[in-house]
Amino acid sequence: MTTTLAGGRAARRQTMRRIRPRRSPAVPLLLAVWAGAAGVLWLWWRNTPAISDDAGRILNAGRITGLLAGYLMALVVLQMARVPALERRVGSDRVARWHAMSGRYTLCLTLAHVLLTMWGYALQAGGGLGTVVAQTVESIQGLPDMGKAAVGTALLAVIGSASAGPVRRRIPYDAWYHLHLLTYAAVFLAFWHQLTTGYDFAVEPLATTAWYALYGSVTALVVWYRVLTPLRLNLRHRLRVDSVVEEAPGVVSVLIGGRRLHRIGAEAGQFFRWRFLAPGMRFSSHPYSLSAPPRPDTLRITVKAMGDHSERLRELRPGTRVWAEGPYGALTARRRSRGKVLLVAGGVGITPMRALFETLPGSGGDITLLYRANSTRDLALWSELAAIADERGARLMYAVNSPDGERPDISAETLTSKIPDIDRHDVFMCGPPGFARSVYEALRGAGVPARRIHHESFAM
Repeated sequence: MTTTLAGGRAARRQTMRRIRPRRSPAVPLLLAVWAGAAGVLWLWWRNTPAISDDAGRILNAGRITGLLAGYLMALVVLQMARVPALERRVGSDRVARWHAMSGRYTLCLTLAHVLLTMWGYALQAGGGLGTVVAQTVESIQGLPDMGKAAVGTALLAVIGSASAGPVRRRIPYDAWYHLHLLTYAAVFLAFWHQLTTGYDFAVEPLATTAWYALYGSVTALVVWYRVLTPLRLNLRHRLRVDSVVEEAPGVVSVLIGGRRLHRIGAEAGQFFRWRFLAPGMRFSSHPYSLSAPPRPDTLRITVKAMGDHSERLRELRPGTRVWAEGPYGALTARRRSRGKVLLVAGGVGITPMRALFETLPGSGGDITLLYRANSTRDLALWSELAAIADERGARLMYAVNSPDGERPDISAETLTSKIPDIDRHDVFMCGPPGFARSVYEALRGAGVPARRIHHESFAM
């Protein structure tokens, strides 16, 4: 059985505009970040006197690593704030990569700051590297807010260790997600000692004001977009499960009802974080893309059973309340820059591609969808895709394994033979990381510029 959601023409009218892609603010944002880092370096340099001994050199190295770590901590939290300018224009996957990279740098700088500062104190006290542990204990006991900083540093170390690849793959997603939220507590605890024991803030009142402004602004964004905005969304739209429908082996669609859902602000290609208030699922929040454009009273997600949470979706009962956060993601029609578009989906990556296939403006022959699956039985939503293709005059292709299990050839040569003008297309792509990498290489080999290959990865 498959679900059918009508209304494609109305959805297309919402996106029917002159093709004028919105530029990503990634470059200006990165320049602003580097400008802030330069300001931190200038503050340190301005307040660094002539250094004549090893203790002074080590202590000042501890100062600069601490200042940079404090600056990056604010950015790490900002990248968790779900700010629309980041999530919807830069892209959730790109922001996630920035967050992971910033987190690694922050942890390394924090540990370097602790070691160098305690080593410098130990040298000043007549000890050496071997007395660092004793010096650390003494500093925690004797300096203001150092106990909080020690707890915050320990939390950062635990979170960083749990996020390392080999460890992360062995931790359930829900456990990792909730552990990751302790980043807020770690940053809060580490913040205060920066002002009470930091030399630069003691001699530069303007620096203290700037630090309060930085952390205060980030805190306001977190409260607004992580707490108040989701609260407003869910109170306004009152989401609930309407029905659950099996689409293909191991694939189900969840139809979610509510009030004025066409005003929820979502676009085809975006996703929400969904929390289903059912027994055993209340504390789990997972990202799933919309598999159809929002209708006035219905949203739909289509999910393949790949873990405990996704497997339990088939057990949801009508009327179950739903808590959603979003919409997120930049894989939307706003990225389009050409008249012709190729959509490439791998497996359950069909969900955002199906929504785009229905809503992307275009005349006959402008829109092509290539769907990769293991077998024809795994082509979820195929009847809907075929109906959309017939209505719009769009092209629909699939690539499945042969009866003996041989994988189809999706190479530059194959793509060029099937779509001779592929180098003049925009390409939207969603699928598993390995599939996405191989298709990306094939597209580049077929002459598609990297700037016209649009992809978001939500691998957890």
